[in-house]
Amino acid sequence: MRVVVQRVQQAQVSIDGQVHGDIQQGLVLLVGFTTGDGAAELDYLVHKILNLRIFSDADGKMNLNVQQIGGAILSVSQFTLYADTRHGNRPSFIDAGDPAVARQLYTQFNQQLAATGVRVATGEFGADMQVSLVNDGPVTICYDTNQK
Repeated sequence: MRVVVQRVQQAQVSIDGQVHGDIQQGLVLLVGFTTGDGAAELDYLVHKILNLRIFSDADGKMNLNVQQIGGAILSVSQFTLYADTRHGNRPSFIDAGDPAVARQLYTQFNQQLAATGVRVATGEFGADMQVSLVNDGPVTICYDTNQK
């Protein structure tokens, strides 16, 4: 499982020109799955993301997590995180997880995040989406459960 985390001042995802999900201060998550991902990967990344201290405290140090600032999460599925670009100029997506399984995992991932009390907005799995955001910092962190 791979997740790109971006600290944002605001973000939204649109589908066919209509806003599907939006947040103010918080995190944008670009989420991808591969074969073999399951509950262990979900649990690990939910814990890591919720406890990621990348928001400034009163002294201006990155010392607070999304829950401590009352922030929200915009979660967007993105199978292209598993693009293989080693050969040629056209990426291969053979390492991306089976769409039916990935859809279930994506839903479970978002439910686990929301169960903690953090507001979670989402895109739509498999849709052609437009994501706009104001990256704050910029701060971007990449997680890959194969590199724990």
